[in-house]
Amino acid sequence: MSLVIIVLAYLIGSVPFGLVVGKIFYGVDIRQHGSGNLGATNTFRTLGKKAGIIVTLGDILKGTLAASLPVIFHYHGINPLIIGLVAVIGHMYPIFAGFRGGKAVATSAGILLYASPLLFVAIIIIFGISLKISKYVSLSSMLTAVIATVLSFIIEFKKGDDYILTYILIVLTIFVVYRHRANIKRIKNKTEPKVKF
Repeated sequence: MSLVIIVLAYLIGSVPFGLVVGKIFYGVDIRQHGSGNLGATNTFRTLGKKAGIIVTLGDILKGTLAASLPVIFHYHGINPLIIGLVAVIGHMYPIFAGFRGGKAVATSAGILLYASPLLFVAIIIIFGISLKISKYVSLSSMLTAVIATVLSFIIEFKKGDDYILTYILIVLTIFVVYRHRANIKRIKNKTEPKVKF
């Protein structure tokens, strides 16, 4: 059963909402525009707000659905957060899109939505504030991932939990930073695009 759930989580994570929405509703392959990334940020820039919101929600819910699979299948042999992590890997390296996917941010947030809705709301607020100040989506994403990890540690320390959420968030933060390595270079060179409000 563990293998079935893991494979299913990977396939869920592999659904390329940016590609699907772009091709079906706009006749556009967003991989050929903007940054070439399949994530929500490039969708916003390439296709507009409506498409960007749809892709963002889809990518978030992939993580939430995947983390819910052990509960759905009434299987307790593996931690749901680990299954969510598999979906993030699918999002980054989707089998349905030539293993060229997104940057792990929205699907990682979906895992948080499953594990700690209050923390999920907190990171949305933190991301919004950071984006408003910096105007950089990439920087805000990385900063939010780091802060989410710190907050999860504080929460689990106070509750006396086993820190599994913190461990998962550390891995997810590494994913997020690694996937944004090109953005980090552009920020240093002051060539990273800023959002316009």
